[in-house]
Amino acid sequence: MKNIIHFSHANGFPASTYRTIFAELSDDYDLRSIERIGHDPRFPVTQDWPHLVEQLLDDIARKYEQPVWLVGHSLGGYLSLMAALKKPQWVRGVVMLDSPVIAGWRSSMLRVSQWTGLDERLSPAAATRRRRTQWTSRDEAWRHFHAKPAFARWDERMLSDYIDFGIPQSSPDGTRTLAFDRRTEYQIYRTLPHTLGARLARGVPVPVGFVGGTRSKEIRQTGLDATRRATGGHVEWIEGSHLYPMEKPIETARAVQRMLRELERTA
Repeated sequence: MKNIIHFSHANGFPASTYRTIFAELSDDYDLRSIERIGHDPRFPVTQDWPHLVEQLLDDIARKYEQPVWLVGHSLGGYLSLMAALKKPQWVRGVVMLDSPVIAGWRSSMLRVSQWTGLDERLSPAAATRRRRTQWTSRDEAWRHFHAKPAFARWDERMLSDYIDFGIPQSSPDGTRTLAFDRRTEYQIYRTLPHTLGARLARGVPVPVGFVGGTRSKEIRQTGLDATRRATGGHVEWIEGSHLYPMEKPIETARAVQRMLRELERTA
């Protein structure tokens, strides 16, 4: 029987965007996920994401009878770690993909910037509020995103799945509509947890690993001191930006496999 990975996606990118990574891992693991976190009205987006953590825990409780591995990218990595803190008996370990822990003076700065609205200018939140939501066809959506520098670096399989699942056809005439509600995406950016570092002060009850992008702006902004403490030094790097899983899905899958084996030895 295969070990289970419950995967949690980054903000704005439904889980099926990561199908190329899932396929690479599928020989050894059973991959499962929530397709769009934050879209269930029972689990609204609020400060520090407590209800999103509950959404993840609710899914775990309903689907599994044994502890599972939690792997998540960005938003998904944070939620996986917070879920493990709340219900460690349900979790074998956590792998965070470019989800650096914000702690110390940086968490204080985040709290102030969220109160003043400065965080909106320092994150993708502002652009999210205005992002386009419709395209006349799949081809138009492909051209639109492929022309953007950040998306141009993506593996074409990942971009194809993002367009198919993140911008599905919404009418018989071929019109495509964004699947991830931009108001939800905006609220997730604006409510990034600033208390996680304090919650990790006593350590983490399950093994944790971190895989970062060498050119991740998010890591430069937050530093890695708190992440290194939380992981006990289980840190690996992949050449790429914060979205390196989309840029290098095969390398990402291999890194996840290595990290899970490493954490299993630790456990």
